[in-house]
Amino acid sequence: MENLKIEETINKAAEKYRSFLHEEAENTHWRHGGPPIYDAVNQLFEEGRTKVWEKGSLEETVQNAIKSWEMELSHKTRVQDFKTINPQKFKLIVNGREGLSAEETLKVGSYNALLKSTLPEEYKYYKAEEETFESSHDVFRSVFPRGFAWEVISVHSGPPVITYKFRHWGYFEGPFKGHAPTGEMVDFYGMGILKVDEQLRAEDVEIYYDPADLISKLLKGPLISETQNVVMDASLANTGSCPFNKQK
Repeated sequence: MENLKIEETINKAAEKYRSFLHEEAENTHWRHGGPPIYDAVNQLFEEGRTKVWEKGSLEETVQNAIKSWEMELSHKTRVQDFKTINPQKFKLIVNGREGLSAEETLKVGSYNALLKSTLPEEYKYYKAEEETFESSHDVFRSVFPRGFAWEVISVHSGPPVITYKFRHWGYFEGPFKGHAPTGEMVDFYGMGILKVDEQLRAEDVEIYYDPADLISKLLKGPLISETQNVVMDASLANTGSCPFNKQK
């Protein structure tokens, strides 16, 4: 779920927190023509993370594995190019709902998979079923222009069934569904269960969190139409004139 900038050409430089598998880049179908770079969101991550894991530790390995999977899901267009999952067995399970296969997850995208809701329509402030892969990413790139960082807070069991706690955060600096940005940091926490095979490829990814922790914070900003009215009223007060009573 992290915002980023896309390179025009394949970047051969190593990426600190994800595996790009550059040796296979020429045969990989990238959504934007080449592998992504993460300079902005890496800076956000380094400035805002609460943990710094020892290199090679289980916590760092789990963190980088999840970041690499998210990178593939967001930027590769064919499941056959994924190296972080077992495509025949993979399921994404969010808050106990029916699991999505690798192809289904790739089709809807990470945001829609994570934010799908069974709430009544009047309480759905983000309607995943009405969003596409592309539109969902556009929404959150706009909301978090500096990126949406992710970190492992703790790991409670090792492979083949890895349980961990995570944190997701970014700065609400762009509009969300008609609501003006507040500029505040938005974060939420959750738990994950990652089942891996002998090659450490993900077979099941289970995510448990409260979507309201995210969406409620994105609704704090005033409606943009209301904001525009306030600005207009302030402008009229400063000029002391009425737009409907102008002298010709």
